[in-house]
Amino acid sequence: MKTVRLLTLVCLLLTSLGIQAQTARKFTINLTDDAKAQMVCFLPESSSGKAVVGIPGGGYSMLSNTHEGTLASGWMNSQGIAYFVVNYRLPEGDRTKPISDVEKAFRIVRDSAAVWGINPRDVGIMGFSAGGHLASVISTHSPYELRPDFTILFYPVISMDEKVSHVWSCRNFLGEDQKNPALVRDFSTQNAVKRHLTPPAVIIMANDDRLVPPVTNGIAYYSAMRNAGNECSMFIYPSGDHGFGFGPWFKYHDQMLNELGAWLKARQTPKPDAIRVACIGNSITDGHGIDMAPQHGYPALLQKKLGDGYWVKNFGVSARTMLQKGDFPYMNETAWKDALAFQPDIVIIKLGTNDSKPHNWQHGGEFKQDLEQMIKSLAPQLAAQGKKKGKKSKTPAVTKPRIFLCTPIPAFKSTWDISDSVIVNNIIPIQQEVARQYGLKVIDLHTLFADGADLVQPDGIHPNEKGVQRMAEIIAQELSK
Repeated sequence: MKTVRLLTLVCLLLTSLGIQAQTARKFTINLTDDAKAQMVCFLPESSSGKAVVGIPGGGYSMLSNTHEGTLASGWMNSQGIAYFVVNYRLPEGDRTKPISDVEKAFRIVRDSAAVWGINPRDVGIMGFSAGGHLASVISTHSPYELRPDFTILFYPVISMDEKVSHVWSCRNFLGEDQKNPALVRDFSTQNAVKRHLTPPAVIIMANDDRLVPPVTNGIAYYSAMRNAGNECSMFIYPSGDHGFGFGPWFKYHDQMLNELGAWLKARQTPKPDAIRVACIGNSITDGHGIDMAPQHGYPALLQKKLGDGYWVKNFGVSARTMLQKGDFPYMNETAWKDALAFQPDIVIIKLGTNDSKPHNWQHGGEFKQDLEQMIKSLAPQLAAQGKKKGKKSKTPAVTKPRIFLCTPIPAFKSTWDISDSVIVNNIIPIQQEVARQYGLKVIDLHTLFADGADLVQPDGIHPNEKGVQRMAEIIAQELSK
């Protein structure tokens, strides 16, 4: 036993020496006025621009902030990664305390990015066990500006159902709300994963974990991510039980670091000065019927065509309408809030197909005002332009963002009661009128797809793989003009 303890102390000493060699600066920031929550900061000698915010575990009853916290700093800094360990407040019946502490840490890191040599859009989160649950909550529940760009989860608690998870993590996080089925479901974060919006993740576990069941926790999160088409990887090691963290005693420690390092390096990171392109739309933008649409839908293909000088994000949500009185209004969605928070330089709006359904188009008299509301929300400076009712703008509006209105592609079949007649005779004329009024550009996909029955899926509505390729080509050409 004495030999094991001696070896552990030697490992920790060597790790400490490694930290000194790779870390240029270490300091602590209070996250609360009473200093009950703090962030320990480790800045590397040579920065890659990447940052990771670490969230220790401890069942929401304590913080295991050495092997699941500061012990990772040496390796992180050696990779050029700025590393921040959040010693958050325990819930003690109030889950908002740890959530707000981590969100404040993210705000500080992003606000200080220029000073600390960090790309503000390359800030990830890394959580262990209950800290993995907290990391997944931030990844799925926090607003866009406080959400991480990638997520690393070590043997995470995911479910808040104590029958299939770690009992005390569930009880300590939810408190009396453990009796509320809706909150149990909501904070079981596999249920909160959103297509396109939940950041890429890697999950690291041991097969013989006896404390947090992998199948109903880490694997459940992976399944939700994969089913959504989001980027996600998972490494499950034969043994290691629970709580190995960054401890050098973990049998697969070196292998794990190599695989985590390769995953981090493989991530495509947008340049800080990249032109931001927001793709807003319904299922055609979302990528209905395209497997792994976040990587193979038209916005992803548009990114490839435009190159790394652009940053294209997909904010499409299936079945959504422009009409606020439609069955599923787009502007009620988290995706809409995220699109605004993204602060895009260019916006591609492709809505209208679902608005043509009879039960939606009964409110068609409000389509124009709802489209105008979206435009003014994106570019408030266009409000004055909109007062010139019916007058064509002498020159295209010079705005940020530049807004492009895409006409719906033809409805080759009336699947789901979608009406091509309403699209042609009502929706497209309104789009053209609004474009003239505000000096915007219309991308006429309806005309360009008119002979493209081979570009759509059997439903006659959604583009197939050739169709999304064609959409990306058309939109890329328009953006380059």
